[in-house]
Amino acid sequence: MHIVLVNPQIAPNTGNLIRLCANTGNDLHLVEPLGFRLDDSLLKRGGLDYHERTRMTVHPSLDAVRSELSGRWFAFSTHSTRRYTDVEFRDDDVLVFGCEGSGLDDETKNQFDAEHSLTIPLRPNNRSLNLANAVSVVVFEAWRQADFAGAAEVDERVEGLTGELLDGALFDK
Repeated sequence: MHIVLVNPQIAPNTGNLIRLCANTGNDLHLVEPLGFRLDDSLLKRGGLDYHERTRMTVHPSLDAVRSELSGRWFAFSTHSTRRYTDVEFRDDDVLVFGCEGSGLDDETKNQFDAEHSLTIPLRPNNRSLNLANAVSVVVFEAWRQADFAGAAEVDERVEGLTGELLDGALFDK
């Protein structure tokens, strides 16, 4: 599966998604302009040592991504009416998310019909989820549908819930 972030603005969100993609086996595509530099320490901290375990590509435009990926494309928006849980996801699906501040612009949203425009249900009078949380919700649903193909067996897992260092070494940098 391919995760596309259009103009992401917050380095720690993208770092967290690098980590998510490494742990779920998905490819991450970033569409410029980015609101941070790829050598940003917050991006690296969010992604920890997962950068080398993730297939990440930076593209100059969404059209450039479209020319490379041929699967079904789904856009995510709080304005959509079809729930992400109404889709039977496939390995070659492309999931498109907008930037943290404004989501996908109207021009991009208009490229998707109602069947390919999805939403995550929220309680009334709330704007949206954090970008990294929204992507995680959808990615884990898609992976659940695939019976968590490729997941580590119990004896292959790292100690602790997240495997992070608890002695503070992570935050000394």
